[in-house]
Amino acid sequence: MSRLIMRTGIDLLEISRLMNISPSIRQRFIKRVFTEEEIIQCQDSNPSLAGLFCVKESVSKALGCGIGPISWQEIEILSDENGAPRIFLHGHAARLADAIGLTTWAVSITHTREMAAASVTAIGFETE
Repeated sequence: MSRLIMRTGIDLLEISRLMNISPSIRQRFIKRVFTEEEIIQCQDSNPSLAGLFCVKESVSKALGCGIGPISWQEIEILSDENGAPRIFLHGHAARLADAIGLTTWAVSITHTREMAAASVTAIGFETE
Protein backbone atom coordinates (compact mmCIF):
# COMPACT_ATOMS: atom_id res chain seq x y z
CA MET A 1 0.00 0.00 0.00
CA SER A 2 1.35 3.43 -0.96
CA ARG A 3 1.44 6.18 1.57
CA LEU A 4 0.75 9.84 0.70
CA ILE A 5 3.77 12.07 1.34
CA MET A 6 4.20 15.82 1.48
CA ARG A 7 7.38 17.91 1.58
CA THR A 8 7.75 21.66 1.92
CA GLY A 9 10.47 24.27 1.54
CA ILE A 10 10.63 28.00 2.14
CA ASP A 11 13.24 30.66 1.46
CA LEU A 12 13.71 34.39 1.97
CA LEU A 13 16.22 36.72 0.29
CA GLU A 14 17.14 40.39 0.53
CA ILE A 15 16.74 41.74 -3.01
CA SER A 16 19.68 44.10 -2.45
CA ARG A 17 22.00 41.07 -2.50
CA LEU A 18 21.33 40.82 -6.25
CA MET A 19 21.45 44.57 -6.79
CA ASN A 20 24.84 44.90 -5.11
CA ILE A 21 26.69 42.28 -7.17
CA SER A 22 29.30 43.82 -9.46
CA PRO A 23 28.18 43.73 -13.13
CA SER A 24 30.77 41.18 -14.30
CA ILE A 25 30.04 38.78 -11.45
CA ARG A 26 26.29 39.34 -11.80
CA GLN A 27 26.22 38.11 -15.40
CA ARG A 28 28.17 34.93 -14.50
CA PHE A 29 25.92 34.37 -11.49
CA ILE A 30 22.73 34.78 -13.52
CA LYS A 31 23.95 32.40 -16.25
CA ARG A 32 24.96 29.79 -13.63
CA VAL A 33 21.73 29.96 -11.61
CA PHE A 34 18.96 30.64 -14.15
CA THR A 35 17.95 28.93 -17.39
CA GLU A 36 17.73 30.93 -20.62
CA GLU A 37 13.93 30.92 -20.43
CA GLU A 38 13.98 32.19 -16.85
CA ILE A 39 16.38 34.98 -17.80
CA ILE A 40 14.13 36.06 -20.68
CA GLN A 41 11.04 35.84 -18.46
CA CYS A 42 12.56 38.00 -15.67
CA GLN A 43 13.85 40.74 -18.01
CA ASP A 44 16.66 41.53 -15.54
CA SER A 45 14.17 42.45 -12.80
CA ASN A 46 15.88 42.05 -9.42
CA PRO A 47 12.63 41.24 -7.54
CA SER A 48 11.72 38.60 -10.16
CA LEU A 49 15.20 37.03 -10.12
CA ALA A 50 15.20 37.03 -6.31
CA GLY A 51 11.79 35.34 -6.27
CA LEU A 52 12.96 32.58 -8.63
CA PHE A 53 16.14 32.15 -6.60
CA CYS A 54 13.96 31.60 -3.51
CA VAL A 55 11.88 29.00 -5.36
CA LYS A 56 15.02 27.09 -6.37
CA GLU A 57 16.22 27.08 -2.75
CA SER A 58 12.75 26.02 -1.55
CA VAL A 59 12.58 23.14 -4.03
CA SER A 60 16.01 21.90 -2.97
CA LYS A 61 14.84 21.96 0.65
CA ALA A 62 11.68 20.02 -0.21
CA LEU A 63 13.87 17.46 -1.98
CA GLY A 64 15.89 17.21 1.22
CA CYS A 65 19.29 17.85 -0.35
CA GLY A 66 19.91 21.56 -0.85
CA ILE A 67 21.82 22.91 -3.83
CA GLY A 68 24.97 20.91 -4.44
CA PRO A 69 23.69 17.40 -5.09
CA ILE A 70 21.42 19.08 -7.65
CA SER A 71 22.30 22.09 -9.78
CA TRP A 72 20.51 25.41 -9.96
CA GLN A 73 19.40 24.91 -13.57
CA GLU A 74 17.85 21.50 -12.84
CA ILE A 75 15.07 23.48 -11.15
CA GLU A 76 13.24 25.69 -13.64
CA ILE A 77 10.38 28.05 -12.86
CA LEU A 78 8.33 29.31 -15.78
CA SER A 79 5.05 31.20 -15.84
CA ASP A 80 2.00 29.53 -17.33
CA GLU A 81 -0.44 31.30 -19.68
CA ASN A 82 -2.04 33.06 -16.68
CA GLY A 83 1.29 34.20 -15.21
CA ALA A 84 1.31 31.63 -12.39
CA PRO A 85 4.72 30.09 -11.64
CA ARG A 86 5.21 26.41 -12.48
CA ILE A 87 8.09 24.19 -11.42
CA PHE A 88 9.89 21.95 -13.91
CA LEU A 89 12.57 19.55 -12.72
CA HIS A 90 15.37 18.24 -14.93
CA GLY A 91 18.29 15.86 -14.57
CA HIS A 92 19.21 14.70 -11.08
CA ALA A 93 16.50 16.86 -9.46
CA ALA A 94 13.82 15.06 -11.50
CA ARG A 95 15.33 11.65 -10.70
CA LEU A 96 15.47 12.50 -7.00
CA ALA A 97 11.83 13.65 -6.96
CA ASP A 98 10.84 10.40 -8.72
CA ALA A 99 12.84 8.32 -6.24
CA ILE A 100 11.12 10.04 -3.31
CA GLY A 101 7.72 9.78 -5.02
CA LEU A 102 7.03 13.53 -5.36
CA THR A 103 4.86 14.15 -8.41
CA THR A 104 2.89 17.36 -7.86
CA TRP A 105 4.39 20.72 -6.99
CA ALA A 106 2.79 24.01 -5.84
CA VAL A 107 4.65 27.28 -5.46
CA SER A 108 3.95 30.75 -4.12
CA ILE A 109 6.28 33.71 -4.63
CA THR A 110 6.04 37.14 -3.05
CA HIS A 111 8.21 40.21 -2.66
CA THR A 112 8.31 43.68 -1.19
CA ARG A 113 10.79 46.39 -2.15
CA GLU A 114 13.38 44.82 0.13
CA MET A 115 12.64 41.08 0.38
CA ALA A 116 11.62 38.16 -1.82
CA ALA A 117 10.19 34.90 -0.50
CA ALA A 118 8.91 31.61 -1.85
CA SER A 119 7.12 28.63 -0.43
CA VAL A 120 6.98 25.25 -2.15
CA THR A 121 4.87 22.19 -1.39
CA ALA A 122 5.27 18.83 -3.10
CA ILE A 123 3.05 15.79 -2.74
CA GLY A 124 3.09 12.28 -4.06
CA PHE A 125 3.13 8.68 -2.94
CA GLU A 126 6.02 7.10 -1.11
CA THR A 127 7.93 4.71 -3.32
CA GLU A 128 8.63 1.26 -2.00
